[in-house]
Amino acid sequence: MPTTTYDNTGVPIDDEGFFTDPARWTEPMAEQIAKEAGIDALTDRHWIVIRFMRDQYAAKGTGPTVRVLGKVSGVSVKELYQLFPKGPAKTAAKIAGIPKPRGCI
Repeated sequence: MPTTTYDNTGVPIDDEGFFTDPARWTEPMAEQIAKEAGIDALTDRHWIVIRFMRDQYAAKGTGPTVRVLGKVSGVSVKELYQLFPKGPAKTAAKIAGIPKPRGCI
């Protein structure tokens, strides 16, 4: 299994770069992952989505879809695409240190 290093800590990832052990994630890692995804700085609105993703993963075993994010997280679908232009659910999941949500291609 491949590994990568964030915040001076080695973490196991899958072939697409998603964490395979979300418990190894820390908030300082999120900033580094975001930069790799082309997001220069995480705002409070980004953190709402990131924490929502982690909470949903903890509760349901998968991250939410964009539709669920837009309806339940408090951030509209339009804003999600502004915050995470390369695909909100997939990019937010990667930054949040959870596996790729089901249904994401």
